[in-house]
Amino acid sequence: MEIILTQEVINVGSKDDIVNVKNGYARNYLIPNGMAIVATESAKKILAENIRQRAHKEAKVKEEATQLAKKMEGLKLTIGAKTSSKGKIFGSVNTIQIAEALAAQGFNVDRKNILIKEDIIKEVGNYTAKVKLHKEVSVEIAFEIVSE
Repeated sequence: MEIILTQEVINVGSKDDIVNVKNGYARNYLIPNGMAIVATESAKKILAENIRQRAHKEAKVKEEATQLAKKMEGLKLTIGAKTSSKGKIFGSVNTIQIAEALAAQGFNVDRKNILIKEDIIKEVGNYTAKVKLHKEVSVEIAFEIVSE
């Protein structure tokens, strides 16, 4: 039986794939659980149109992310932290402080999309972070930790 998957199914396929499975598997498990629909001609046309519209929207989002990445390129952040006399930070600097510094510059980026190359930053110095703006677009941001 030919079906269109509405979500990813392990060992069968991913969302929007048209696959052939056994009749019982489709009728008794996939379709009742909302994981698939029957692949009729009208369903295939709707799927093709949805894929085309989604591709257009994703291209627009990617273009916006690319423009934002160009604006962020070469940006250098300065983050203040309380330190000891030897330059050790009390606590650590993480993605929350970087997201706040980016927001102060006018770039609203979710902290979950920021990756710091070093695991834990506990000393004053220069570091880099990778900001993921889209699944295919990311930018490197340099930041400096200074003593407050």
